[in-house]
Amino acid sequence: HSPMYFFLSWLSLMDLMLISTIVPRMAADFLLGSGSISFTGCGFQMFFFLTLGGDECFLLAFMAYDRYVAISNPLRYSMVMSSRICWLMVGVSWIFGLMDGLIQAVFTLHFPYCGSQEIDHFFCEVPAVLKLACEDTSLYETIIYVCCVIMLLLPFSVISASYLKILVAVLHMRSAEGRQKAFATCFSHLAVVSLFYGAAMVNYMRPQTYHSSKQDKVVSVFYTMITPVLNPIIYSLRN
Repeated sequence: HSPMYFFLSWLSLMDLMLISTIVPRMAADFLLGSGSISFTGCGFQMFFFLTLGGDECFLLAFMAYDRYVAISNPLRYSMVMSSRICWLMVGVSWIFGLMDGLIQAVFTLHFPYCGSQEIDHFFCEVPAVLKLACEDTSLYETIIYVCCVIMLLLPFSVISASYLKILVAVLHMRSAEGRQKAFATCFSHLAVVSLFYGAAMVNYMRPQTYHSSKQDKVVSVFYTMITPVLNPIIYSLRN
């Protein structure tokens, strides 16, 4: 069980940092009735959010692969999921997250913002900030789309394939009670994962012209607050 708890500890840290990046400031602005943030502060918030979100995308994929190996190849599990491999997976998650955060934050902040300085959102999220840009952002939207294919669709494909193979293995189990427990656990994992990736895809993989401020704010709540709260319940207490 060591790799599973190793990954869960990193997931907990990422969720804690992700919530700390957004919620305290949002709560303060809500209680005070208004709020302002500097250009630099907005840039840092955007960078940390994108980095931690990207980290979590890849970590969830590696966690799904870990469960697949444990169920489908239990005799080779300790060799495949060695301590070195686990640290390598966490390192890869952080590297891709940092690259995604840096690229998107730098490109977003390089645009001139000469009109309204009011962000119609509860934090500095890329689609909301881009609406204030004075230049054409269509090329950058294409770059965001490519980044999202790597950061969202690729990990989600790994998760889907891993759980599909897990379900095939579970169907071959002789114990009806064991099948029921496995299906319940897999379904709860997939429900939270789909909520996280689905909401992120809705906000980051649609053209800017299809974005509405109200809808973006509602969708953002799912991957900034709801899934970080659900993860400890689904992955820890459920296990």
